[in-house]
Amino acid sequence: MQKPTRGPHVDDIAPSGALLTRYDEGHLATYSRMLDADKEGADWREVSRIILHIDPEREPARARRAFDSHLARAKWMTEYGYKLLRGGVTGHELREGKLS
Repeated sequence: MQKPTRGPHVDDIAPSGALLTRYDEGHLATYSRMLDADKEGADWREVSRIILHIDPEREPARARRAFDSHLARAKWMTEYGYKLLRGGVTGHELREGKLS
């Protein structure tokens, strides 16, 4: 089994709003790793243990909640968040559904 590598601390639930947060900016590598694991079909328990540093055996509900919210946010980042990082769309445009 792969030994977990330490990254930034992750919250139990990732942000879910339409605006990019400092949390998002600080967890770009986490989101990228989540997307890679998803693409490879990795088991959510392994991802929780290795990437999120939450033991799914000891805290199954917390691990699943963190996994689901961080994967959802990672997918949101691919569609909207990186445009916000690059300045390609404003928060107002995102809320109004006016993406370029």
